[in-house]
Amino acid sequence: MDNDLFANPNDVSFAELLKICTEYFGEPRIRGSHHIFKTPWQGDPRINIQKDGKTAKPYQVKQVRDAVEKLIQESAKGNEQI
Repeated sequence: MDNDLFANPNDVSFAELLKICTEYFGEPRIRGSHHIFKTPWQGDPRINIQKDGKTAKPYQVKQVRDAVEKLIQESAKGNEQI
């Protein structure tokens, strides 16, 4: 994961965030300006991103960062058990 990208959540382009979400969570369902990604966890956790001009909304960048970190950690735990 590119930690430099997440270093300043106020300056992440929507296109970059969309690319990361698609890479980790697959193709989005699009409803208006909302791009909604399913996550592999129980319940109803979804990643929802939308443009704020040319950038992504900072709180959504943080949510994506947290979800990607969780996904990477769980993947690493799964690999350790093999």
